[in-house]
Formats: sequence, C-alpha cells, structure tokens
Amino acid sequence: MIRFDALALAAMMAGACAGTVYAGDLPPEIKMPEVSVKDAKGWYVRGDLGYAVNASHGDTRFRAYDSATGDYSSDQFDSSRFSGDFSGGLGVGYQFNDLIRADLTGDYFSGDFTGKSSSASPCAGGAAGTGCSTRARSSYKAGSLMVNGYVDLGTLAGFTPYVGAGLGATRISWGNVNAVGSCVDGASSCGGASSVSTRYSGESDWRFTYALTAGVAYEVAPNVKLDLGYRFSHVAGGDMFGYSAADSAAGAGGTMGRDGDLSRHEIRVGLRITTW
Repeated sequence: MIRFDALALAAMMAGACAGTVYAGDLPPEIKMPEVSVKDAKGWYVRGDLGYAVNASHGDTRFRAYDSATGDYSSDQFDSSRFSGDFSGGLGVGYQFNDLIRADLTGDYFSGDFTGKSSSASPCAGGAAGTGCSTRARSSYKAGSLMVNGYVDLGTLAGFTPYVGAGLGATRISWGNVNAVGSCVDGASSCGGASSVSTRYSGESDWRFTYALTAGVAYEVAPNVKLDLGYRFSHVAGGDMFGYSAADSAAGAGGTMGRDGDLSRHEIRVGLRITTW
C-alpha cells in the first residue's frame, strides 16, 4: 500500500512539472487593439471652376418680316461665333455609401455672339437694286440647376476615380442684339449710302440640359477632396431675340431669332468638403 501511494505521488509531481514546462513553451498572449472603421456617409459641399476646351453651337436662325405683304421668311446667319470659356459652380450633396453619391449643383457661365448675314434685298431705306450685309453682336448669361449622380470606383493610394451623369435645366438670358447693315452694290450702286443700325430685344428662357462626367478625387486633407474631371454638357436651343420696334409696329409678332443647341466640353477642378 505504501509503495502504491509513493508511485501515485511521483506520477502527480511528474505531471505537474510537465504541465509547467509545456506552459512555458507557449508564446505570450497578444491583445489586438480594436479598430473602428468610419463609414463614408454624410453631407458634403462643393465648389468648381471649369474651362471649356471646346464649345459648339447649332445654327442660329431668324425670321425676316415683310411689312408690305405681312409674310415671314426663314434664314440663318452665314457665319456665327460664340465665345465663353469659363464657368463656376457651387453644390451640396450626400454620400450614401462607399460607391454612391448625389448632389444638387448650380452653375454659371456667360458668352458673346457675333454673326454675319447677307441679303440680295436692300438694307432698310436703301435703294432698289442694292444688297445688304449685316453684322450682329450680342452677349448672354446662363445659369444651370442640375441633379447629379455618381459612382465612385474604389480608392487606390488615395485616388478615387468616378463616373456620373446629371439632368436639369439652364436659363439663358440674351442681351439686346445690335445689328449694323451696310449697303452692298448690286444692280444699282450704293453711292456712299450710310450704314443702318437696328436693335433687337434679347429673349430669356429655360432649356433642358444633361451632362456626363468622369474624373478622379484625391483627399488632400482630412474631410477635403480635390476633384479633377471632365464634363460634357448639352443645352437645348431656344429663343434668342425678338423683332425690332419698327417691325413690331408694322405687325411682326413672335420671336425673330433662335439659337441652336449648345454643347460644352469642359475640364473642371474643384474641392469637396465632407462632414464624416
């Protein structure tokens, strides 16, 4: 019996020693700190500047009124040039998740118009058998309201490429169109006839607008993103100018001139300030 108890005690001591050695071979326990991931979600504001590397306008047409017959004839400028390269905009938006965001933006741009037309008919008050060459000048101001949606395509090394599209409306307000008609020799000689100046009242209206965008954003500081992108926008054509006071008094009605649709290809740079 004594021998059995001694053997049992020896076995227990050996097991305890083995357990101590085994525990000593284990690596120390490492506690990892908890990492909190902040979702990309919340409001943001934005500001943008744009430069139109290319802007094209559809044909600018007008209706001439013949007070003697009361008839209208349709024509277009032989040549026309629209200028206006810069634009600016402000907006407010919401980031729904890492992929989807949307914003409401307001943009402003302006430009000038120069057009030239010629006619075999004489200028106002000109002699029969002469023609008329007319140069017209005006300017416009435009303001757009757009609802835009974007898809962010993931972030790599701080850069986030995106694509987007927008729908909205643009109000284009034309200033008065000032036209100068110069006599051109035809079957009869102008004989030093003086030029004739005419003013046509500018028109304003809202036009349907859509836009397509693509670009990349980079976080330059916490909550601040630098945005560099390309935008194509298309503004529908609309009313440009009405009739002169003399034509209106003679019975002309409606709108005399209409400008064609406007397409702009812009490079834009801006800042987005986020709230998350």
